[in-house]
Amino acid sequence: MSINHIIQFLVVSRACRTAEELVAELEKLLQTYKFDYYGVVRNPKPTENPMTLVLAGRWPAKWPELYISKKFVLIDPTVRHLGQAQRGFRWRDAMMAFRSDPHIKRMGRMMTEAHRYGLEDGYNFPIHGRSGLLGNLSVGGKAIELSPVEMTLFDAVARQAFWRLMELTKQAGELEAAGQVDTRMTRREMEILNYLAEGMTSNETAKILEISNHTVDWYVNGIQDKLNAKNRQHVVALAFRLGLIS
Repeated sequence: MSINHIIQFLVVSRACRTAEELVAELEKLLQTYKFDYYGVVRNPKPTENPMTLVLAGRWPAKWPELYISKKFVLIDPTVRHLGQAQRGFRWRDAMMAFRSDPHIKRMGRMMTEAHRYGLEDGYNFPIHGRSGLLGNLSVGGKAIELSPVEMTLFDAVARQAFWRLMELTKQAGELEAAGQVDTRMTRREMEILNYLAEGMTSNETAKILEISNHTVDWYVNGIQDKLNAKNRQHVVALAFRLGLIS
């Protein structure tokens, strides 16, 4: 592939006056690289509806509905890997990173479903800010090989597309301040958070840690307050999205 198309996007995107113009330029670039599907997505704030997070995108018909109905976001390796990745990565590499994870079979089933919908492989490019992960660009479809240079340039494309869309939709100014949550956890809180992610009850966790049920509940309430979560399930979902657990 010619990197000139990427460089052209980085230049032209600065002059776009509307989100529609910017999306058209991004799609032109992705078509050049033969990526059929993509998404520019904001990382959720604790109280946000995930359906409101897509700034731009195109996915296979009925795939988003299936993804939501089966709650794939909780085990999606490409989403979970975003929490620890500093640069772009390939979807299949994310699967390898979680090969020892207790949820690896569910991850495999999810990736098999994605393949059936035409999402054979792809890449995710994280966008970071002062408060951590702010969003990402995801591109996919048929398996496409990107060189190391192209991977680096697509990291720049992700940042440019994300921030220009935020600017053009007048969301950039408030993003950093609004997205901050207190993710500083004590060692004990992290232990309990991981047991919670494994689906353990307060009673089961208390037996392992040799503390009382009430003490476990007290820690869980503290974690819930820190993340502004609505319930235990919301705690686990947010912990995955923020990269606190993997």
